[in-house]
Parts: sequence; structure tokens; C-alpha cells
Amino acid sequence: MAKNSLDASCPVARTLDIVGARWTLLIVRDLLPGTMRFQDLQERLPGMAPNVLSDRLKTLEAHGLVRREFYSNHPPRAAYALTDRGRELGVIVLALGRWGIRHLGGRLKRGLQHDECFRHLQQAADALVRRPVKRVKSGAKAIS
Repeated sequence: MAKNSLDASCPVARTLDIVGARWTLLIVRDLLPGTMRFQDLQERLPGMAPNVLSDRLKTLEAHGLVRREFYSNHPPRAAYALTDRGRELGVIVLALGRWGIRHLGGRLKRGLQHDECFRHLQQAADALVRRPVKRVKSGAKAIS
């Protein structure tokens, strides 16, 4: 996460300060279907270092997008779930996926990884259908 926003007055820049780091939206994508343990997230995101996953989860938790639930004290083990605020990002994740299919589909590498991405997107879409996102009212003004 950036120490200082590029534009503190811009909601897009402020949002990217939180979710714009590499891997973050993939974590959101994988949490859309429901609660996952740390090691399950590691398995679904090969190539992501455990310290990076831990850092991203802490950032998401600090901003109220993810909640951590301990299921073991010795050793400490936690599972993670999206909050309602975090689930709202599901719409954005799916929109990015659809954009990628439409505009990058011919350039996406075929094979297991490509199929896996479609499976993850389908799980996320199914989760949003089963439990639609409810708009959370905030103090922000609506854009006209």
C-alpha cells in the first residue's frame, strides 16, 4: 500500500491505495465464494510469497474489507472472509474479468491457468448471485 496517495482528493486514487497493490484483487476474487484459510489462499495463488499474502490481508482487514477469524490458538491459525464492504468489490473484480475476456481473450495463454481463472471468476459470479451485494450507505455524495 502506498504511504501517500497520489491524489488524496480522488476516490479512485484513494481506492487504489488500498486495493491496487499486486495480488490484492485476486485475494478478493478468491474470498468472494466464502471464508478461506490462509493456506488455502496460498494454494490458490501460486507464486505469492506468504509474507506478501499476510501483508495484503492485514491491509484489507485494516480497511474493513476482510475479517479474520481464529480457529486455532496453538499455533495461531486464521480464516478470512470478506465483510459487506469487501463483497462490494466483487462487482469490480467481475467487471475486470469480463473486460479481460472481451479485450485480452485472444492473447490469454490457453491451458490450465486460463481455465483456472475462468473457474475462479465463475465461483465469484455464483457467490454474488447467491448473496447479492447490498449497497452500503456512506457519507459520500453520489456522483451525478
